[in-house]
Amino acid sequence: MKKVAPAAKAERAAKPEWQLRLYVAGQTAKSAAALANLKRLCETHLAGRYEIELVDLLVNPKLAAGDQILAVPTLVRKFPEPIRKIIGDLSNEERVLVGLDVKPIP
Repeated sequence: MKKVAPAAKAERAAKPEWQLRLYVAGQTAKSAAALANLKRLCETHLAGRYEIELVDLLVNPKLAAGDQILAVPTLVRKFPEPIRKIIGDLSNEERVLVGLDVKPIP
């Protein structure tokens, strides 16, 4: 598992509002695209209020059971509750923002 978050020390002291976990399987083009798209969306819409945990299922396959991961890449919004899941490379910004409840359904 690898944590990817804003670098400021003050932000690390408090728990971020948005806790996201991205499940991938190795360093594939789709996994890299999902992480890049997620970082871009978070910096644009959740700057300073998020934490991304990257879980590579090739390294830790048992971690897939906890969040019932059936496909990769899969994004899981752990907090705020309720838990939400989005499968794919996260390239459809509108769908991801609605899926995460960052933006209301148009």
